Formats: sequence, C-alpha cells, structure tokens
Amino acid sequence: MTAISIEGLSKKYGPIHALKGVDFRIEPGEVIGLLGPNGAGKTTLMKILTGYLEPDTGDVKIHGIDVVGDPIAAQRRIGYLPESAPLYGEMLVQEYLEMMAALRGVPADKRRDRVIAVVKATGLQDRVTQLIRTLSKGYKQRVGIAQAIIHEPDILILDEPTTGLDPAQIVEIRDLITELAKKSTVLLSTHILTEVEATCDRVLIIMQGELRKDANLADLRSSNAAVIAVDEGAEDVEKTLAAVEGVTKVQKLGTTNGLARWRVESKSDDDVCIALFETVRGKPWKLGELRPDPKTLERIFRDLAAAGGAS
Repeated sequence: MTAISIEGLSKKYGPIHALKGVDFRIEPGEVIGLLGPNGAGKTTLMKILTGYLEPDTGDVKIHGIDVVGDPIAAQRRIGYLPESAPLYGEMLVQEYLEMMAALRGVPADKRRDRVIAVVKATGLQDRVTQLIRTLSKGYKQRVGIAQAIIHEPDILILDEPTTGLDPAQIVEIRDLITELAKKSTVLLSTHILTEVEATCDRVLIIMQGELRKDANLADLRSSNAAVIAVDEGAEDVEKTLAAVEGVTKVQKLGTTNGLARWRVESKSDDDVCIALFETVRGKPWKLGELRPDPKTLERIFRDLAAAGGAS
C-alpha cells in the first residue's frame, strides 16, 4: 500500500495561497527530499501530513488512512521532527524519552527496551543522564530524532533536521538519517541541496505552493547532456550542434579565453559526447573542451527559479 498519497491539496492563509493543488505519491521505503525556498509551502505541507493542520481541499492519506478523518490513527504511523524540536530543557534525556514513549502509546512493559533502542540508534548512550538544556545543538537534534522514532513509525517526516548545525554535526545527522531510512519511509525537508543528493532517492520541489518538479535522482544523474567548447570565431556552431541526431537543446554558456562554451542536451540513449566529437572533428574548429554534464539539483532549482518559481 502507498505510504503517502496526496491529491489536490490546497491551503490558504487569508490572501496567501500556501499550497495549490499539490499531487504526489510516496511508496514504502522511499527516501524523499522536499525542497523549496522560504515560504514555498513545505512546512504547511508537513503540518497537514502530520495532522496538525487541516487543508482547505484535497485528500491526504497515510497507508490508506485519511489524515483529516482519523488523524490519531495516521499519527500512530508517523514520526515527526519539526524544525524546532519539542524538547524540555530541564528534563534528563532518559526522562524525556520515557515520557515521549508513554505519550506515543508504547506499552509500559516495552518502554524501557524502546528507550534503550533509540538511544543506541541515535548515539546518545553517553548523554542519557544529562539535562537536555546542556546538550549541544547536534545532540539536541539527536534527541528530537529519538523521540520521533520511539514508537517505531512506518514514516519519518523531518523538517530541516540539520538547520544550525556545524559541518561535522551535519555529517553525523546525515549518517543517522541514512541508517534510519533502512527501516522507514522518509520525507526530508531541507535547504541544503547536497543533503538531498547524499541521502535521498527522489526529490520534490515546491515553489509558490505548487509542485514544480518530481524526479528520481538517478534519472537526473543519468541525463544525456554535454558541454563543448570551440574557438570563438567558429561559424554556425549552434546550427551544427542542433543538427546532431537526438539533440533537443543547445545553449551558449559564455566565452572564456577565446573559447565559446555550449551546453547540449540529447534525448538519445547514446553518449552525446561521442556524437558531438564525430560531428566537430571534421570541422576546422579548435576543440577546447568536451565533457558530460548531467543535471544537478542546483541547476534544476536555478532553472525553476528563473522561470518564475521563486520570488
């Protein structure tokens, strides 16, 4: 059964349209990156998914459970880490996790085992008797993740889990999420594109409340494109490159040190670099560069923004 199903999801705050007819499905075991600029609608989407906010229109289901109709049943299947983790600074880590286990409905005879398990999973063994307020930001995030998995949820929803962390802490949390993803479906919201590329299978990009991109990262990485540079004075370059079989787009990137650089995209499964070389080697052109240039999240994000997806 589909882990998360969203159809026609819309939400307004007065005149502000936070979400506009969003549709997507997430299958069990997928690790999904949710991207978008500030104000794009990511947090609104997560609050609706977790039953903390009702949509104006649309259907939201967690493993077939209607989140609006039966939010408690849906929440039992979800582990949620909001951007500001709900921690109590005057409690010990162990006390807090025991309390969260009780609130999450973990049977009394299983709570101790679950606390031990999540402490081990999140690397908190040396912090269980420490006051939460004395923890570093990285360890506080670990405690937040521990409370999210205390009841063994099918789905983890993590909102900006690495915000404010230093580079070493980011790597630690990234590794933790990768490990947790082996047992759960994960929806990860972040501004850090490299975070998504390192941990996710698929990306959803939301801009101005609309779902602008839904793509598997493997497909993006295998896109057939290349960058080629020839001498600036070469004639009919764009026309010649566009005539190569399978080529769908030719874009001039600029000129450097007397070489004009072009990006070429192809719909063909054959290596476009080989086709370009075969075309230009018979030309009286100086070839300064020829390399594959697969799409990246940064390029996609930038292109969507340039097309009017971000304000």
